[in-house]
Amino acid sequence: MVSPTTLCLVRHGETAWNAERRLQGHLDIPLNDRGEVQARDTAAVLARHRFAAAYASDLLRARQTAHATAEALSLEVIADSRLRERHYGLFQGLTYEEAQARHPQEYARFLARDPDFVFPGGGESLAVFAGRIRDALLAIARRHPGEQVLVVTHGGVLDIARRLATGKPLDTARDFAIPNAALNWLEIAGDRWHLVSWADQSHLDCARDELSNA
Repeated sequence: MVSPTTLCLVRHGETAWNAERRLQGHLDIPLNDRGEVQARDTAAVLARHRFAAAYASDLLRARQTAHATAEALSLEVIADSRLRERHYGLFQGLTYEEAQARHPQEYARFLARDPDFVFPGGGESLAVFAGRIRDALLAIARRHPGEQVLVVTHGGVLDIARRLATGKPLDTARDFAIPNAALNWLEIAGDRWHLVSWADQSHLDCARDELSNA
């Protein structure tokens, strides 16, 4: 039997664009002041745990968040581009309201969670994005059987991870929270996924959960 790998998945701390409800995608936006506080508060609580490794999306907001915890645990952050947010194509840099006003047909398909809709301008479909995230997390689990691993990433990645662990289809509306810097725990054993706990923000004074998943 394959020993389960325990993943602690953390969405990056808040950015100015999160506060503005602006789609970030692959654009490299740093943490704002609140995000930096959230990163430190997350590091303080995770320093009580033992992790075999710390992985992060290679985008700055995730690396900044991961670095605080990794430093407390004397770990190196392993940056992995496969853990990036979904590429939103020409929506990137727009607020939700701007995207809806400028691209109403594309926005409707985005809102409907059409798995095959590809954002114009080099974006990803939800189905392709989900496959990328599944493969990335499975690769980490296979590298660390029986161990506990920290993964700092993005809201859209966490949306996919929870669906993989619960069997919730890609095209159904999200009915669970994904706050900045909250703790989300799941286990992977072979191809079996198990949700342990979700959206623990007891260590945070305030965490934003807009539906931007960025």
